[in-house]
Amino acid sequence: MNRRNTRLRREYLYRKSLEGKERILYEKKRMIKEALQEGKPIPTELRNEEAELRHQIDLEDESTAVPRTHIDDEYANASESDPKILITTSRNPSAPLTQFVKELKFVFPNAQRMNRGGQVIKEIIETCRAHDFTDVILVHEHRGVPDGITISHLPFGPTAYFGLLNVVTRHDIKDKKAIGTMSEAYPHLILNKFSTKLGERTANILKHLFPVPKPDTKRIITFANESDYISFRHHIYEKHGGPKSIELKEVGPRFEMRLYKITLGTLDQDEAQTEWVIRPYMNTTKKRKFLGD
Repeated sequence: MNRRNTRLRREYLYRKSLEGKERILYEKKRMIKEALQEGKPIPTELRNEEAELRHQIDLEDESTAVPRTHIDDEYANASESDPKILITTSRNPSAPLTQFVKELKFVFPNAQRMNRGGQVIKEIIETCRAHDFTDVILVHEHRGVPDGITISHLPFGPTAYFGLLNVVTRHDIKDKKAIGTMSEAYPHLILNKFSTKLGERTANILKHLFPVPKPDTKRIITFANESDYISFRHHIYEKHGGPKSIELKEVGPRFEMRLYKITLGTLDQDEAQTEWVIRPYMNTTKKRKFLGD
């Protein structure tokens, strides 16, 4: 099994290394197609390659005309089955962290919670791969306060690292009347203000933690970005009488997330390439929004 995982990882990394070459080849073929369609001469720099490029164009179909990226490969099979998530913590979790993780288990459909015990990350990832888990969520704390969450997509990544702020569990919500039952129906998702390329990447990681809901589901999960802080909210709604009489209830938990790193690998890969990481100088660029406006 270890040899197979190593081989598959090498193949995956090799495919990623070809993306630059494939993109250049795609641009060359695009220039050839445009010249032929518009009746213009073939660009001078491509005339030596024209015959080979036209032969490749003739062999293309819909699935090969546009080059795929590692992002396509990461979630290529996501629509074939529902997500299956393992949620665990850092070692020796406090009571507040344990309570928070119990609530997260109900937030994500098809999630299972595991007591970490003495297991190392590598063992957890290998077990999850063997049992067809799609994601591993690791929650961290500092002095009893949840302060970080890591989402690692299997089998090859990516892994997103978020800071956690202002965590409020279900039963700590001040408005007790707002607390409803914890529905386990597949929720509708609201992803707000993830307009940049990094924002779309982050939204893609988050949305694939949830299966496709039924149209009549009355449960709503919201990830709302504001100045690169992502607010998580969990609601259910009820209809009373006419279409305009809808009551929205917050069922919790609620918290804020801040992305600080994405790597092109799983949680157990220390050598994984960093796709994006926040740098100290970025905190001074107040007008710049990384995830979107």
